[in-house]
Amino acid sequence: MRPRVWEFILSSPWWGGVGVGAAWLVTVCLLLAGAVSCVLPILPGHLILVMAATGHRLMLGAEGSGIQWWSLVILCLLMAASQTLEMVSGAAGTRWFGGTRWGALGALVGGLVGMFFMPFGLLVGPLVGAMACEIGFARKETRPAVISGVGSVVGTLAGMGIKIVIGVVMIGWFFLDVFLIG
Repeated sequence: MRPRVWEFILSSPWWGGVGVGAAWLVTVCLLLAGAVSCVLPILPGHLILVMAATGHRLMLGAEGSGIQWWSLVILCLLMAASQTLEMVSGAAGTRWFGGTRWGALGALVGGLVGMFFMPFGLLVGPLVGAMACEIGFARKETRPAVISGVGSVVGTLAGMGIKIVIGVVMIGWFFLDVFLIG
């Protein structure tokens, strides 16, 4: 049961303007934080973008927000695709540069461990992981192992670029749905 004060606030005529303004302020702040986090891996940027769209719909309601339920599904799918591509990009780069499955596995594990040592761990982790597994398990010489490790760095950088592009697409989709579709 809601308190009477809250019911009074919701029924007052000024709530509509302040509510919409406050909702847009929160949404824009979350969108900006999500965009920055897509570029600088400080926070989970794509998750923040999904939270912005979901919060916008919850604050303004289904009719007032312009966000359709299927747009939230599309944003969640884009977020999942981005996270998956970011995780496997180092391993794909290792394989592209001629590394073995061991090198790809090392790049994947190194990327996961490197997440805990931001921001340099995102590049150093796959590099060290790919090189260590190429030398330790695949019995490669130092030069091919280094080439495999460099491939993991190139792949990781490509994954970060794709992550930024998907973030821009998510923000664009939000505004497209709010102002044109919904």
